[in-house]
Amino acid sequence: MAFAFAQGAKPIPLLISVAIGLIVRFLIPKPAGVSRQGWQLLAIFLSTIAGLILGPLPGGAWAFIGLTTTLVTKTLTFSAAFSAFTNEVIWLIVISFFFARGFVKTGLGDRIATYFVKWLGKSTLGLSYGLTISEAIISPAMPSTTARAGGVFLPIIKSLSLSAGSEPGNPSAKKLGSYLIQSQFQSVSSCSALFLTAAAQNLLCIKLAEEIGVKVSSPWLSWFKAASLPAIVSLLATPLILYKLYPPETKDTPDAPSMATRKLEAMGPVSKNEWFMIGTMVLAVCLWILGEKLGISSAVAAMIGLSILLLLGVLNWNDCLSETSAWDTFTWFAILVGMAGQLTNLGVVTWMANRVAKFLKSFSLGWLGVPHQLAALALGYNTDLFGAITHYSSGHAAVYHGAGYVDLRDTFKLGLIMAMINITIWALIGSFWWKILGLY
Repeated sequence: MAFAFAQGAKPIPLLISVAIGLIVRFLIPKPAGVSRQGWQLLAIFLSTIAGLILGPLPGGAWAFIGLTTTLVTKTLTFSAAFSAFTNEVIWLIVISFFFARGFVKTGLGDRIATYFVKWLGKSTLGLSYGLTISEAIISPAMPSTTARAGGVFLPIIKSLSLSAGSEPGNPSAKKLGSYLIQSQFQSVSSCSALFLTAAAQNLLCIKLAEEIGVKVSSPWLSWFKAASLPAIVSLLATPLILYKLYPPETKDTPDAPSMATRKLEAMGPVSKNEWFMIGTMVLAVCLWILGEKLGISSAVAAMIGLSILLLLGVLNWNDCLSETSAWDTFTWFAILVGMAGQLTNLGVVTWMANRVAKFLKSFSLGWLGVPHQLAALALGYNTDLFGAITHYSSGHAAVYHGAGYVDLRDTFKLGLIMAMINITIWALIGSFWWKILGLY
């Protein structure tokens, strides 16, 4: 313990995180129907989550300790513990960090960011709306929030922020980067909920509904019609709300457009590596759009793109190795996903679901009929709307958190506030809109 403290671990967060796991394991009676192995894994999982929130050590280090604990206690076998390290979504997250490095290294990100400054750069709020609207436009053709975050928007935001002297991990982050990162992070939820093809989980929700006999007619159009009004209201409200709750220090930049024009002239024509980067990203986007028909998954499409960048010399392997945030995210996210998967395999998730179902039945709400199609759509929207509550609640959450502009406290605080706001918007405006559409 003393060694850990000497190396920089925070004593109180460490003790609290460990205590949570011990309380679950030894003081809370194991429910009937749950194996000792499953209950033990739940205790380790909750302790790991607590550590990721409280931060006694860097996320990757704490998650690795949790993984080690599952092996030492023989809760999981080695192959089961490391099963999620081959998860495609996790590798897509890692590669998206490398795409971001390519945008920065070639200067393409800076060039695109400069164009944004030229067109919308009179205010920080205008920049945020420009990025949000851009994501809404490309989201139906790019069904990966992770790829959009890491491959398109994070590089632009980083370039904008660095150009304004706003750097991650120090007080200057609040000048511009923190706000733009948080605004884009929260806006992704509504962008993903707006179109059926804007996020992979949307398609899965429709498929699962069909498997239990709930057929959504004209799914793409039905999804969009039902989501359109509440999603658009959320998209328009999010940058402004965060501008009030989490204001950037730099608000007005009236001279930015003319400065951007001069900078573009100084940058000269697009370089060969920038064209390579553009071509590779266009190819990757096409593969993400057509991948299902071609039998190419999103992760494989990203791997093809990265391979091309390495072959053309746009990136070298040292660039990838030095992207420490990518490997840190890979470690803690893979461990967390792996533990969650094993909790499902060991029946803990099923036990929890049964308890929740029993609790809801106790309210005797049988008089309240729920239209099947609306229920399927609403549950699908929920999978998108709560992807920005924490730094591990979705793939794009991990990407944006890894940029280092927003600390954990602000991530959780703003995530909770925006989740409540989104619930209110979708419950009030959504209910009104769905009534007009005749969904209930």
